[in-house]
Amino acid sequence: MRSWSVHVGRLFGVEVRLHLTFLVLPLFVVWTEYNANHPANGPRDIALVGIVLGCVAAHEIGHMFVARSFGLIPKAVILLPLGGVTVFDESRLEKPESVEAAWRREVRIALTGPLVNLVFALVAAGVIVLAGVGAHLREWPFLQSSNLPRSLVWANLYIAGLNLLPAYPLDGGRILRAFFARSIDPAAATRRAVSISHALAMVLMVAGLFSSGHWLTMVGLIIFSAAQLEERAVIFQSVLDNVRLEEVMLTDFATLSPADTLEDALDKAVHSLQDDFPVVRGSDMVGVISRQSILEALRLEGNGYVQAVMNKLFEVSARQESLASAFRKLTSRNLSIIPVVEDQRLVGIVTLQNLMHSMALLAESRKLRRDESNS
Repeated sequence: MRSWSVHVGRLFGVEVRLHLTFLVLPLFVVWTEYNANHPANGPRDIALVGIVLGCVAAHEIGHMFVARSFGLIPKAVILLPLGGVTVFDESRLEKPESVEAAWRREVRIALTGPLVNLVFALVAAGVIVLAGVGAHLREWPFLQSSNLPRSLVWANLYIAGLNLLPAYPLDGGRILRAFFARSIDPAAATRRAVSISHALAMVLMVAGLFSSGHWLTMVGLIIFSAAQLEERAVIFQSVLDNVRLEEVMLTDFATLSPADTLEDALDKAVHSLQDDFPVVRGSDMVGVISRQSILEALRLEGNGYVQAVMNKLFEVSARQESLASAFRKLTSRNLSIIPVVEDQRLVGIVTLQNLMHSMALLAESRKLRRDESNS
């Protein structure tokens, strides 16, 4: 998520990020408007981008509200100029779903987004007609900064229509993926839907080179980028589910004693790459402490003992647990380190930093192996 998007805030407790293709959209709008109007109108062009952003946000809010009715809790959403990629916490589903139930759920969630945009378009058109605004709703070009009321109507219609294309992760592509998942496993279904999306994106990009304004090229690039984002998410999920902690845990790590002074602990931290340390008394683990906690305690209270500063509430994992299990423990309790134990003996540690690094490397290696097998 963080590689190709920027954090812009939270909405209803859900992290909202803008994909970099959305940041390119203002430049694209200014360029196309300049070619059409000479000169472009900066404030109106930005307002047009704001209209598109608002339509996309309404589209994704519709998805999230319907998903919540099925027990899916949205964790984050990445907004693209045609829609968004919402990350749900599927582990919060109350009970395992049948294939048919999952199919119906996916179809209902997918169709909600275009329906929201269609309703907004009809309401906006009705208000414009009743207010007597000369928006000339049926005049070409439908999407133009010089006529923002007409653009509001058609931006919603365009987003609703384009999202019905069978290109994953657009809504039509999600329905296609759900259809494939009725007969094959979800990861394979996603890869098949992504392959179709790539082909459709290439067709749109080439077609856009021969059309006025090159909007189809922009649409193709967005679909291609979104499909890549979803494919990477599937690979990461595969890593989370199938890799065990013993494969990625740190076995060469430093520990602290509760009797260590904070200055001694800081000295050990300076000579270690770790940011977080298990605190061990004899063979028993009694707490955890971070480099930042050591520094803050020294600044505020001066030298003391690790025992007074360490966090005595921590989670432990077995070496056979999956990365998904460890990741849930780290994120749900806002932890930065999980000790790995065997027969009540500390055999390794997993930190959030090392987990994210290992996940990235494992995901890339699996993608390379898959590409080699397909070539």
